[in-house]
Amino acid sequence: MSSEAQQMMETYLGQVRRRLRGIGEPEIREIVEELRSHITDPAGGSGEMTAAGVGAALARLGNPEELASQYLTDDLLSRAEMSRSPVRVVQGLFRWAAFSAAGFIVLLGSLLAYFLGAAFILAALLKPLHSQAAGLWIYPDNSDGVQISLRLGFGTPPPNGRELLGWWMVPVGLAVGCGLVILTTHIALWLARRSRKSPALLRG
Repeated sequence: MSSEAQQMMETYLGQVRRRLRGIGEPEIREIVEELRSHITDPAGGSGEMTAAGVGAALARLGNPEELASQYLTDDLLSRAEMSRSPVRVVQGLFRWAAFSAAGFIVLLGSLLAYFLGAAFILAALLKPLHSQAAGLWIYPDNSDGVQISLRLGFGTPPPNGRELLGWWMVPVGLAVGCGLVILTTHIALWLARRSRKSPALLRG
């Protein structure tokens, strides 16, 4: 390998390594060596590896900051998959959304679903404290239709409204809320696995 080609490769790998903070050192070494093989295999051909060949390989890998961000995202979502923690899932989705339209859409959908699940859980927990106001309400709106509102019990109930579940709000709210949180976590991780192209799988 020419000295210029070697310098180009090491500079690129150094930029990726510096941006991989938060991943364990063994994983960082593995990533760097894997990237090194992606650079040297297609760039070398026969004879000496040239700067042009290395430059072409680096162009295929893309911006080192974006590549490192994808590895960090993969690491976060991998940890989230093991822990099934909604907090870790959201952290991973925020990173994924930073460089992917698909990640942004999945993040928005997941946040809405988590918010709705949390609202059902809170309404169920607050029902014993605000038995006359907390719950799932139906009431007429200004267009001669009806609206359904999930209320936590703060403020007065809507005029002409009717609470739908009564004390069933406690078990139903807990079941629906926890079910939404669990289902959202599974769907978000499944979509992440299907939609993301892991940089570790870049071949040819």
